Amino acid sequence: MRAALRAFVVKEVHHILRDRQTLTILLLMPLVQVVLFGFALRSDVRDIRVAFVDPSPDHATIALRNRFAATHRFQVVATSANTHGLEPLFQRGAADIAIIFPPDFAAQLQSGEPARLLLASDASDPNTGTAMQGYARAVIVAQEAEWAPAAPRITVESRMRFNPTLESVNLFVPGLIALVLTLVSALMTAISLSREKERGTLEVLFVSPLRPWQIILGKVLPYLALAFANVLTALAAAWIVFRVPFQGSLVLLLFASTVYAVISLGIGVVIAAHTTSQRAAMLGTLLGTMLPSTLLSGMVFPIASMPAPLAVVSNIVPARWFIVITRGIMLKGVGVTYLWRELLVLGVMMLVLMLLATRSFKPRLA
Repeated sequence: MRAALRAFVVKEVHHILRDRQTLTILLLMPLVQVVLFGFALRSDVRDIRVAFVDPSPDHATIALRNRFAATHRFQVVATSANTHGLEPLFQRGAADIAIIFPPDFAAQLQSGEPARLLLASDASDPNTGTAMQGYARAVIVAQEAEWAPAAPRITVESRMRFNPTLESVNLFVPGLIALVLTLVSALMTAISLSREKERGTLEVLFVSPLRPWQIILGKVLPYLALAFANVLTALAAAWIVFRVPFQGSLVLLLFASTVYAVISLGIGVVIAAHTTSQRAAMLGTLLGTMLPSTLLSGMVFPIASMPAPLAVVSNIVPARWFIVITRGIMLKGVGVTYLWRELLVLGVMMLVLMLLATRSFKPRLA
């Protein structure tokens, strides 16, 4: 019995060592996980984009604006005399927080009564929105202490935009749609194609009159339909179970979801074309799609808090752009006018990946 068990274990070890792709991925996965979690797992928020509404600039408002500009955590993106330009800034994600002064801010301070100002922040990410409010209040308190050390003189009123109840589910559900599409599209496609490669049934298609793009289209269409159905199911669950608000266009969201599903399918096809086993395809898909989609997309951790190299790398993660679209449509109610850049990026990614997926099979056809 022991000899049989020993022989079986030796056989399995030999099989793993012989599958070099799987062994390489298994050795790389802990390193990638530690590095990504170590750098991406940040709760602090940096480079907060702040907009000021200052209808009557005076020495008090200018001093407070200069204090914000002097801090390393805030970046002033706009200063205007009215609130008309605030809504577009928030909707296209160009501003994270806004500070609105009353016309008589300095006069209120000089009168001895508390001066009021309004602090509005984008709370589509409730944790980040709360943190931004805390950092802004700290700057205000510091300036307040410089003016009147004995007693507070400024009353701050807070407004949370797009998620006033600060429900975390409103943050995570739009991101979960991206994970579901990645899981169904990329992972299942990679496993399906690699399984047929192992069995040799894919070779039958290679000698058929079908062109490479026709083979790929025939393999991915069922998973595309399944992904589309999963989006509808996820949206229904989000609204019925969790009451996640839906402010924008359902048609636009379904269109963006289809484009993202095609991107994920393309990634699955490319991975399957360059792996030799189901195990390697599955691990490669998890390493190349699921981890980046979770850690580098802004779904859980804000991209602004990541180191600059990781923030740059996140630009090639399709989930980053798709999550901006889902949150913009569901929570902010914006349309193509504000999301055209993200849609364009996803469109380019789709074309590039479909081209790569088609070319990946051409050497085998030769």
